Amino acid sequence: MTTTEHDTAGSVAAGNPTSAPVPLTTRKDWSSDQEVRWCPGCGDYSILAAVQLLLPELGVARENTVFVSGIGCAARFPYYMSTYGMHSIHGRAPAIATGLALSRPDLDVWVVSGDGDSLSIGGNHLIHALRRNVDLTILMFNNQIYGLTKGQYSPTSEHGKVTKSTPFGSLDTPFNPLSVAIGAEASFVARTHDMDRKHMTETFRRAHDHKGSAFVEIYQNCNVFNDGAFAEITAKERREEMLVPLVDGQPIRFGPEGSRGVVLDGDARLRIVDVADVGEDALLVHDESRSDPSLAFMLSRLAGGPYEPTPIGVFRAVERPDYSTLVDQQIDEVRARKGDGDLDALLRSGTTWTVE
Repeated sequence: MTTTEHDTAGSVAAGNPTSAPVPLTTRKDWSSDQEVRWCPGCGDYSILAAVQLLLPELGVARENTVFVSGIGCAARFPYYMSTYGMHSIHGRAPAIATGLALSRPDLDVWVVSGDGDSLSIGGNHLIHALRRNVDLTILMFNNQIYGLTKGQYSPTSEHGKVTKSTPFGSLDTPFNPLSVAIGAEASFVARTHDMDRKHMTETFRRAHDHKGSAFVEIYQNCNVFNDGAFAEITAKERREEMLVPLVDGQPIRFGPEGSRGVVLDGDARLRIVDVADVGEDALLVHDESRSDPSLAFMLSRLAGGPYEPTPIGVFRAVERPDYSTLVDQQIDEVRARKGDGDLDALLRSGTTWTVE
């Protein structure tokens, strides 16, 4: 490796379709010339910084990187990246990104969306992208509110949430985004938060390196319309006792000096316990590559909301063929049996009409 270029092998492995070395870059190279315009103090700033600082380390080329977004505050993300990108329509970012990933599997395709954009009008598009295992890195900013449209309740707003659209409190049961993703058989599911850049960066790195659909929920503060929604667990003085780090192959424990932990009890339920009461051998050992999603789903339900000890990290990371690979294999198999198709004959086959 030279002082100015990533090695060729690394760039090809990372998704660069050519054999040419990828020049070394800095955050500045990945930042566009557009003024970043979010509300002062918005958590989106820290997420943007984490992504821009990570990308130079991945050995990927800007011209082979694409950010697709929907509608909402988070959806301004492509404007601030010096890459290809598209600010699409409400909820449809996963669908548009699916088409791109299938037609150009050589590209790094990222989807940036908010909780309202991806779980309300876009819910159907999200779950189908996940179940198909399309090779996408999906970042979902969850602030439990509609920010761009000035503070209406969202699909992740807690029960009883008082907003402009629910003046007497929301009656809706909120979505748990990770439960939705795991239920859709997403092959990679993780959670991080906007107050810890190191954790965000490493989580995004893992998601990017995963082949297939990678879904990352990011707890993100909206300091204008839902300030402090996650403060009980993400404030610096609260993290040790309220955030439950998931480390593959390690017993799940947290709290001061790892004094608390998670066990699977005789009723097949997860419980939080004092390690001194049960012993370390009783603790659940995290297995992110477990093919059965049941335990990952149970971990996603461990906290009733961001006011109880809440797991963060990678919940699930399993290997299965991505959708583009399966589509290409199917096309090759059909061609091997029947040869190249005749589009003109196909269009005139079966029942046809002549319009005069």
